[in-house]
Amino acid sequence: MRIDKYLKVSRLIKRRTLANEACQQGKVKINGKVVKPGTEVKVGDVVEIQLGNNTTVVEVLSVNEHVSKADAKEMYRIK
Repeated sequence: MRIDKYLKVSRLIKRRTLANEACQQGKVKINGKVVKPGTEVKVGDVVEIQLGNNTTVVEVLSVNEHVSKADAKEMYRIK
C-alpha cells in the first residue's frame, strides 16, 4: 500500500492530501529514509512522521485497505 494512503487509512493523518503534502515536503520517513507519496509500506516498517514540532514514530503491524475508525489503531504500534 502507498504510504500516503496508509497514513490516511490508519488515521495517523486525517486526509490523504495532507499525507501526500507531508511526503513531498520530506516529513515522512520509512526505515530512516525520506519517501515519496507513492512509496510502498509493508508490515514491519518503521514510519517516522514529523508534523510541526511533534515527531511520531510507529511500527506497521498491518496493511489493510479498509479499516473502521475503532480498528485503525491496531494497524500500528507507537515506538
